[in-house]
Amino acid sequence: MKGLYTILLLISSNIFMTFAWYGHLKLQEMKVSTNWPLYAIILFSWSIALAEYCCMVPANRIGFAGNGGPFSLIQLKTIQEVITLVVFTVFTTVLFKGESLGWNHLAAFVCLVLAVYFVFCK
Repeated sequence: MKGLYTILLLISSNIFMTFAWYGHLKLQEMKVSTNWPLYAIILFSWSIALAEYCCMVPANRIGFAGNGGPFSLIQLKTIQEVITLVVFTVFTTVLFKGESLGWNHLAAFVCLVLAVYFVFCK
């Protein structure tokens, strides 16, 4: 169950992270934050990033083999990167209609999935 909890927390963390890093761009596109000063955008993003850390830190503590979890640090990081890419891709294609996926993006995703496979090989 620790592996499942870790992955669910990593997914939650990456959803918050993606909104913290790129959500302000959508707000600007929607004319919500067009006149906000940069420090307000940063504080807005940091407030979302706090929720990201509240998921990421427990995910790493629960999932790390040194704490009784099922994953090495390299495995945790590789899983997190693939989750980040998947969440970012969904976020981008759903909220930013001008962005599209090409064959090269799909090829890169396959390479990352292979990276996860190789990192778990003995």
